[in-house]
Amino acid sequence: MIEYIRGAIAEINPTDVVLEANGVGYGLSISLNTYTAIQGLHGDVKLYVYESIREDAYQLWGFATKAERALFLLLTGVSGVGPASARVILSSMSPAELCDAISRADERLLKSAKGIGGKTAQRIIVELKDKIVGLDTAVYSSQGQQSAASANKEVLDEAVAALTALGFSPAPSQKAALAILRAEPDANVERVIKLALKML
Repeated sequence: MIEYIRGAIAEINPTDVVLEANGVGYGLSISLNTYTAIQGLHGDVKLYVYESIREDAYQLWGFATKAERALFLLLTGVSGVGPASARVILSSMSPAELCDAISRADERLLKSAKGIGGKTAQRIIVELKDKIVGLDTAVYSSQGQQSAASANKEVLDEAVAALTALGFSPAPSQKAALAILRAEPDANVERVIKLALKML
């Protein structure tokens, strides 16, 4: 079992990263929270790992904190929530916001994540409410700061690519991203994606 990988960022975008460690490039799927935490960092980056092993696929998931990984595992333990859905949830809101939504039984907020319907939101609340009681949700906050980026084609293209990777169709993704950039010309990639996730 791989606990974590420490290495230099060889490639990064809002949905995945390649860490090079000892001459090997490890491709890891990540949430928007982890992307925000590690983008722009120089030197070695440490990501905690979850290995998803199936008969037809082997996939590595990376997390900036152990806490985010723990929350990801709790989500995937709920019937109807797979790794991809868990990533969308963790990309739609911060781990602290998610813990708060579960503790307050905020079904509406959970349903705002793509692919999460009413029944699944209810299951998340019922099955995880007791498991997060007593947790210091502050530790679930991603580390690092968002970097500012000007509204340009690069921001638009990267946001649309990330939304498409998360399962949205390219045309609606581009329309939403364009609308956000018109309203907020200085919005960076992370903000465009988060706002688009609430619109799509």
